[in-house]
Amino acid sequence: TPATGILPLKQAIADHYRNRFGVSLDAQRIVITTGASAALLSLCALLVEPGSSVLMTDPGYPCNRHFVDMMGGQSRFIPLSSEKGYIIDQAALQSYWQATTAGVLLASPANPTGAVTPLDQLREISQFIETRQGFLIVDEIYQGFTYDASPRTVLEVNDEAFVVNSFSKYFGMTGWRLGWAVVPEAFVEPLDRLLQNMYLAPPTVSQYAALAAFEPECDRELQHRCQLFRERRDYLVKALGHLGFELDGLPAGAFYIYAGISAFSKDAERFCEQLLKVTGVAITPGVDFGEYQSAHHVRFAYTCDISRLKQAIQRLEGFLQNYHEK
Repeated sequence: TPATGILPLKQAIADHYRNRFGVSLDAQRIVITTGASAALLSLCALLVEPGSSVLMTDPGYPCNRHFVDMMGGQSRFIPLSSEKGYIIDQAALQSYWQATTAGVLLASPANPTGAVTPLDQLREISQFIETRQGFLIVDEIYQGFTYDASPRTVLEVNDEAFVVNSFSKYFGMTGWRLGWAVVPEAFVEPLDRLLQNMYLAPPTVSQYAALAAFEPECDRELQHRCQLFRERRDYLVKALGHLGFELDGLPAGAFYIYAGISAFSKDAERFCEQLLKVTGVAITPGVDFGEYQSAHHVRFAYTCDISRLKQAIQRLEGFLQNYHEK
């Protein structure tokens, strides 16, 4: 197929943006990629110059920093805390922006916190970056998993933003290795040339399969799945709070809970390792997502059904009763 994907799928995605978000897009601005990872990597190759720096959040998705490093850039982290809902704002950008800063890479909803950046803050962030002549990449791969408000896209307030999305999360096509990027018109042709050299084209079979993701029957099933994820979130937040984990409200999106463990441990990595060895329950230490307060946090994923989550909570409760950090 063409390096940037088949036109029917591009048009289906453009129709999706129009129908769900009221955003009008030329289908040619949509670039189909081999997963969202390829979209992030190729955008970094396109935008990051050696010696430049890119602002991103701490905690945040760990691969982003490596994509920037691969291109000779430097990742510069803005620490986020629960007090501000793990959301970046214009004041933070202004404080961390340097002469070498080329742009900003953020996610909404975010991994590992589940934080969703409000549209008005995305507008302020966009306006600030524009005054600095920088770029903005927004990772929206968990976009459909937004529980307390309708999903939004940065394209509603910034037509020049670079957007990354994926068929692996909300659309449930994990393993098909298919994602997409929405880019400003001037960047379509350079990205086309870049992708021809990186991997020739995204998987053909996956592209035609993805057309079914936008059928009405599939949409009904996806909305049903989203409701199930919301029920899992609500159950797990309540259960973890009862056990003594530090939580600050309900995560607004994605399918993660970023919880404090100060009541039990000062070493999240050791805590997770012991939990896995003793109980078979797997959670992720905060160190995987950054450095800021990472030793005091862990990430839970509620990708299992309620019955499995209840089993995990029972094991976790027994583990905590006997856990003593040496």
